[in-house]
Amino acid sequence: MPPRATFFAFLAGLALAGNYTCAKRSAKSDHALKAAEQQTGPVTDAQRWFEKGQAALQKGDLNSAEEAFHEVLAVDPNAAAAYANLGVIAMRRQSWDVALRNLQKAEQLAPDMTGVRLNIGLVEFRQENYKRAIPPFTSVLRDEPNSTQARYLLGLCQMFTDQFALATKTLEPLWDRMSGEVMYLYVVGIAANKAGEKSLDERAMQQLVKVGEDTPEFHMILGKAYVQHQEYDTAIVQLQKALNANPQLPFAHFYLGIAYGHSGQLEKSEAEFRKDIEINPDLTDDYYQLGLLYSHGGDDSAAAKAFAEAVKRNPRMAGAHFGLAKIYQKQGLYQQALNQLDAALKIVPDSRKIHFLRAQVLQHLGRTEEAKAEFAMAKKLMDAGLTKDREEWGEIMVPAPELKQAPN
Repeated sequence: MPPRATFFAFLAGLALAGNYTCAKRSAKSDHALKAAEQQTGPVTDAQRWFEKGQAALQKGDLNSAEEAFHEVLAVDPNAAAAYANLGVIAMRRQSWDVALRNLQKAEQLAPDMTGVRLNIGLVEFRQENYKRAIPPFTSVLRDEPNSTQARYLLGLCQMFTDQFALATKTLEPLWDRMSGEVMYLYVVGIAANKAGEKSLDERAMQQLVKVGEDTPEFHMILGKAYVQHQEYDTAIVQLQKALNANPQLPFAHFYLGIAYGHSGQLEKSEAEFRKDIEINPDLTDDYYQLGLLYSHGGDDSAAAKAFAEAVKRNPRMAGAHFGLAKIYQKQGLYQQALNQLDAALKIVPDSRKIHFLRAQVLQHLGRTEEAKAEFAMAKKLMDAGLTKDREEWGEIMVPAPELKQAPN
């Protein structure tokens, strides 16, 4: 255990990468629909379909709910609540573009519906578009200053965009409500440490030690910190303590998999990632880490499947696109490799590794002039000292998917 005075400095080096499982919330009914309840004729049909859709949505019958809300719109094309709930359905399916389109239509029709704006922020957050998530969360917090979820998510977005002073200012007012929760103390402590807010840093550290004591969450946080500092044996001990207390603790198997992988225990590493997938099958980082594990072991077929699963769950994971591109290049599938590199480059345009591999692929495709330009760009980035590409973080730093859990 590091000295108390440097505890959050010990934690604060953790990479803020990974995946987040967003909370699902139904939007509130809009004023137009309430007015419709007092009318007759076709609008009554809209209300009946709306209630049917709401009941189906609550039961988890997404297909029936979707059909019912489209029936509402067939009668009343301006029913904001129908668009809002279609957005929620798309969120549950993780169809983010569809969700955003429906939610933005609902917002256009009923700009006062804070639930719609909250869900727009959640959609952007889920896709790791943190800058774009800040305005909707800010607007919700302006209208509902006591919204714990909006404040916490806004603070996370500010932290993920390196606005640590703002994140600290946003998160600190949650102290009275959340200072008994390990993950809140963990987040606010890191933000305060990065912002140089020593008083809050120390207060959060003391409270975390007090609240955490011997909880599995506390052992997991310590284990992760030891992984980051390459103290793998100690990390394994802490993570095993966490799992002995709670075998289903989210993310503990994930970090134990990383610790085993770095200590050369590859079969144990794979087993831990598989266990974490059983707990949270949509955690992109598990598939990405499996892809790295298989790739380093020379099993390109298994690696490609794992990277593809990661991309399916998070199209913005540049490292997974890059992993697929390397495999396709090795197999002589140069156009497929180029497609993956182009996708990665949209996410991390300043990556020397992507530009260098793209140059090689373009050369194989006979596109000589483009290849020369890519080699020149890779050299320029290397000369500028940009040697820590963001897509490498999954290999040289520890992702932090647990930081991205929103309060319900």
